[in-house]
Amino acid sequence: MRSSSGTEKAGRRGDSRRAAESSSVSEESCATPPPVAAADDLTLARDGDGAAFTRLVAPLRRELHAHCYRMLGSTHDADDALQEALVRAWRGLERFEGRSSLRAWLYTVATRTCLDAVDRRGRRALPIDLGPASPHAVLDATPLTEVAWLGPYPDAGLPIGPAGPAARYEQREAVELAFVAAAQHLSGNQRAALLLFDVLGFSAEEIAAMMDTSATSVNSALARARRKLAATLPEVSQQQTLRILGDTRVRDIATSFATALERGDADALVALLTEDVTWSMPPLAHWYAGLGAVMDFAAAVPLTRCPSWRHRLTTANGQPAVAFYLGAAPDAPHPAWSLTVLTLRRDSVAEIVSFLGPEHVLAAGLPAEL
Repeated sequence: MRSSSGTEKAGRRGDSRRAAESSSVSEESCATPPPVAAADDLTLARDGDGAAFTRLVAPLRRELHAHCYRMLGSTHDADDALQEALVRAWRGLERFEGRSSLRAWLYTVATRTCLDAVDRRGRRALPIDLGPASPHAVLDATPLTEVAWLGPYPDAGLPIGPAGPAARYEQREAVELAFVAAAQHLSGNQRAALLLFDVLGFSAEEIAAMMDTSATSVNSALARARRKLAATLPEVSQQQTLRILGDTRVRDIATSFATALERGDADALVALLTEDVTWSMPPLAHWYAGLGAVMDFAAAVPLTRCPSWRHRLTTANGQPAVAFYLGAAPDAPHPAWSLTVLTLRRDSVAEIVSFLGPEHVLAAGLPAEL
């Protein structure tokens, strides 16, 4: 459904292009240049000016990175895919003829790069994808390292609202855990068609050109993707729920959840949860469903076996989140332990996903230790 030859073959432009290549795709710049028009930057970039290329792509980096995450379900994979896509774009800039916008062309390169990654690595999973829930607490579980786990997304700076008038999903709705997890069950082509059309607002004709196929094929892939998502996504998105609750109430819920764990207060935790609440902790394969099983786990592990908790409130995947830090004693250092993303229903917690590992906390821009 796509051809990779157009963006993968690199034309050489001499020593200036090769010398600038490593710096052109970096987020850092050595100095702030005087303002230059985008058309001038495009001309300069085609002549091998790495700084001009950096200026061209800088306004689009955040949204391109979010697109790569939606496609791949991992910030690490999104980092790699965006870096590779920008290298491909830099090397292939002479083939950008201006018949589409630079934004559309960069999305073409990024989407094809992500589709190559999907072909190599397959889909990412949450514990709920692997098997049934555990009815009782599983102690001393071993991380399942051979599974490609879905990861959280630090959403600071991600725009609110739709990307354009034709988009069906808000940009933050399309990074919610339920959406990204559901998208992982689509084929690569279905995923790309859905994200480009329903999230980013490109037309079927534009997507067909991006993916080197026909508009009919795009519409067919889009229809199949929509049917699959309709069967799995909740009726009310987290963005809708958060707007109804308001920032103050959402923060209160997240604070109460974190405080209940810090104090070992089982009653306070129960009061926050729905009857059908779930709790999972990738990279552990076990997960728990229902208030009884979740509280059996909570009472056996985080409320009793973990000596001392501290926390910082944050957001991830467009949802309230808590960064937890675990210490051997209240007066001991507390290194980062997990980033826990909360899914709310009305004013209760319906799903808890604790992404274990300090790397998730650091990716959210939080300290490694409290």
